[in-house]
Amino acid sequence: MQPTVQSPTSSTGFRTWWNLLRPHTLTAAFIPVAIGTMLAHIAHSFHLLLFLSMLIASLLIQAAANMINEYYDYKRGLDHEGSVGIGGAIVRDGIKPSTVLNLAFTFFGIALLLGIYICIQSSWWIAVIGLICMAAAYFYTGGPLPIAYTPFGELVAGFFMGVVIIGITYYIQAGNLPSNVILLSIPTSITIGAILTANNIRDLDNDKENGRKTLVILLGKKNAIIFIGSLFAVAYALVILFVIMNLITPFALISLISIPVAIKATKGFIGKTQPMEMMPAMAATAKTNTIMGFLLVIGLIIGNIFS
Repeated sequence: MQPTVQSPTSSTGFRTWWNLLRPHTLTAAFIPVAIGTMLAHIAHSFHLLLFLSMLIASLLIQAAANMINEYYDYKRGLDHEGSVGIGGAIVRDGIKPSTVLNLAFTFFGIALLLGIYICIQSSWWIAVIGLICMAAAYFYTGGPLPIAYTPFGELVAGFFMGVVIIGITYYIQAGNLPSNVILLSIPTSITIGAILTANNIRDLDNDKENGRKTLVILLGKKNAIIFIGSLFAVAYALVILFVIMNLITPFALISLISIPVAIKATKGFIGKTQPMEMMPAMAATAKTNTIMGFLLVIGLIIGNIFS
């Protein structure tokens, strides 16, 4: 049985639509584009319009994925007014489900138009990759067997939002894709995957009740907390390794300043049983990805100045 859609209230307005975008998740789209662009700039291949087009398209696809998640979780009867971590446009603010879905497809359409410009300026192979990215965004929570309901959610999200976005961003500006760019995208991919792990730890009980088979469910809560801590450890270790291998500037080590946030994120899940109690840990996980990514970009900028 689906929850009843509320009539629009006085809160329906800019804040409602803004929350529907789930703005706290959008940095996961911004950071990879920024990293890919900075790496291209270091290779003397920065193109402002291509950077902006890729950034806007990535943000639109991420926002569309959030809306599709909102739509299908409502359709499956998973969301209600008390649900934690949702935009709430449908179950709390009375926005029609069809409106949410149509807006998501509109965002896809705008991203597609930006993709055409990107292809004209680079390669039409980008169109194939872009369509695959949009399909992944849709089927992550849409379709008969959503990726998010399987043990592969973290892997898919991390791969497309990390490796793929960084790789495409670099390629469309530099015209090539060296292997070191792929390697350098891995830490970001890992921290993006950690965001999904954190989300699934919070939703563990609800996901079990609804028959999902996420990685967190397979691992169990205790092992899932160890797993998310391990993800952070590997991400930071890779940054150190890449500096030792001379793949990136030593200034990239400034990203290690974000380690206390990662520790806070991991510890924040220990001993917590209610979703609301885990929200600070969820926020810290997202902040780890954001702060680490920003500091990595800053390190690359400083390294480029002094190179």
